[in-house]
Amino acid sequence: MAKAVFTTKVEPAYDDLPEYRYHFPRTYLRQAEEAVGDWVVYYEPRRPNTDPNSRGGRQVYFGTARLSSIEADPGKTDHFYAFMSDYLEFERPVPFKEGALYFESSLKKADGSTNKGAFGRSVRTMTDEDYDLILRAGFSEIIGSSNAHEQAHKGLAEDQLEFERPIVERLIARPFRDAAFSKIVRSAYEETCAFTGLKIINGGGRPEVQAAHIRPVADSGSDSIRNGLALSGTIHWMFDRGLISVDEDLTILKADNSMPDTINSLLNSDGMLRIPIQPDMCPHPRHLEYHRENIFKG
Repeated sequence: MAKAVFTTKVEPAYDDLPEYRYHFPRTYLRQAEEAVGDWVVYYEPRRPNTDPNSRGGRQVYFGTARLSSIEADPGKTDHFYAFMSDYLEFERPVPFKEGALYFESSLKKADGSTNKGAFGRSVRTMTDEDYDLILRAGFSEIIGSSNAHEQAHKGLAEDQLEFERPIVERLIARPFRDAAFSKIVRSAYEETCAFTGLKIINGGGRPEVQAAHIRPVADSGSDSIRNGLALSGTIHWMFDRGLISVDEDLTILKADNSMPDTINSLLNSDGMLRIPIQPDMCPHPRHLEYHRENIFKG
């Protein structure tokens, strides 16, 4: 097994849904097969779509997942799906380089420049050390220490860095995942409830808003930001019990026979869900559809 990097655009040409699947041509089959059973990191390139002149991609590693299996695409010859589990986005997107530091050591040539040949491969293997370094940078606040990141900037060799193997193990632990999910969702919504527009901060500076899964984890819902909404406590309770939901056009739906009229005064006056500015942080239609069809009581 080996760690790997999977590159996916904001508007991918392939049938990607990073929290569940990654679509790729036969060109990368060998590299992908090496990573089955191991972990990958996702990278967003400069080009957000297939237009060669487009710009605006963040050029960051933005999440990680475990590669569970690979299957041939039944509808497209010489293409495959990598099926993912345990997807989790980083609290802090990690740039491919910071100063002289390349988070993927294979991307740095001997003269210090970028290895464009390696960088151009959409699927590429990486070392355990590089993977751990990216994790430390991506989850620095939750982990509580970014010593490896700081040491790397001081110019220490990779073999001098002290990597904590339990960091990878923590990725599948619910407390770690809940903390990461909560942080990225509340940040994306600027600590404001998507249904009411309320932003309440207590005396200690802690926001009242909570991070809610649209499709519950118990029903195979992912910890992707696109499966999350920032909701106040009461609204979170109502959403989980199907008393409110969201339509395709982001109109707020209410199970009118199951909720008091007074709740209407809390909801956004225009009847629409508030969403993040960045498209890749917005609720995915697939997750909202699941909530409407399987949880909503309207």
